[in-house]
Amino acid sequence: MYYVGAHVSASGGVENAPLNAAAIGANAFALFTKNQRRWDAKPLTAKSIDAFKRNCETHGFTPDQILPHDSYLINLGHPEADALQKSRDAFIDEMQRCEQLGLKYLNFHPGSHLRKIDERECLSLIAQSINLALEKTEGVVAVIENTAGQGSNLGCRFEQIAEIIDQVEDKSRVGVCLDTCHTFSAGYDLRTADACRESFAEFERIVGFNYLCGMHINDSKAALGSRVDRHHSLGQGEIGWEVFRFIMQDARFEGVPLVLETIDETIWADEIQQLRRFSQGEMSLA
Repeated sequence: MYYVGAHVSASGGVENAPLNAAAIGANAFALFTKNQRRWDAKPLTAKSIDAFKRNCETHGFTPDQILPHDSYLINLGHPEADALQKSRDAFIDEMQRCEQLGLKYLNFHPGSHLRKIDERECLSLIAQSINLALEKTEGVVAVIENTAGQGSNLGCRFEQIAEIIDQVEDKSRVGVCLDTCHTFSAGYDLRTADACRESFAEFERIVGFNYLCGMHINDSKAALGSRVDRHHSLGQGEIGWEVFRFIMQDARFEGVPLVLETIDETIWADEIQQLRRFSQGEMSLA
């Protein structure tokens, strides 16, 4: 089964996220379990945790269908010791929040060297950070999101992701989230069926589909290989519709959350329905 949804608001409490997802006809969703632009956050209350689990059960969301995202402030490859420790502590807190909510995944951007250390050293710091978080938590998979490669951000090349995974001690608790906009902006063409086959074959060869735990489904405002992270609504950007048709008709993408982060939330329900039509074998747009 294809799990399709969007990154929905958790305003007013995490328990509202599954309600917001159900309201747009989703059978998957992403959320922030705390304010993504602040370091500190109040602990989750027992009332909020219970309500989240109850709302998920009511609307048929299992942990396989939910892809929480960590704070944008966290940099697990930070070259400065104090800032690195702050990021590691915050990441562990995010993993523990997922544990409390009974969630399976935590999606995160790998990190940036800030042009202060070399790439290999930064990749090793990221892997070390993951290992520390896994030691202090149970059950939650650390899901590395590929990046567009803006600035000094790592994770834009599949080789960089593979190098991180190689250094993670518990391979059963590390995975990957592929963002279609990031993939395209990083230089992997997705505009035709042949281009999709080639780019995803490269992912399989270098990383492996066994690590795929989720996807962010976005078109791109920026050109192929631009290394600029600018999402667009499906079919309205530089990528076009073909990759989304391809994903929804390829069994390798079943069983993981496929999450919209497109720019116009008023059409999320329509985008979800179009993706479902593709999964049912329809080739043309509605």
